[in-house]
Amino acid sequence: MSKTYSVAKARAKLADIVDQAEAGSDVELTRRGKKVAVVMSAARYARLCGRQVGFMTAYKAFREKHNLSEAGVDHEWARKLRQKDVGRPVKL
Repeated sequence: MSKTYSVAKARAKLADIVDQAEAGSDVELTRRGKKVAVVMSAARYARLCGRQVGFMTAYKAFREKHNLSEAGVDHEWARKLRQKDVGRPVKL
């Protein structure tokens, strides 16, 4: 849930608002009771603007740039990490 401040109160609480945004909370600013702005973390803003690359896009770019077999890594390396057993017994 985001917090809401009037612009007048936000001036006095700017440091607290920045701390909240940095912690991941969106903070709404109002003027005369109407929402006029939202303060959010820089990381969230980058995601919304499309500036932050998703994992799969970055991984594909990495794979295109680097040849894993030249580094001695088998292309099936991740499959070998997965345990094939059913799991551990659990008492209910």
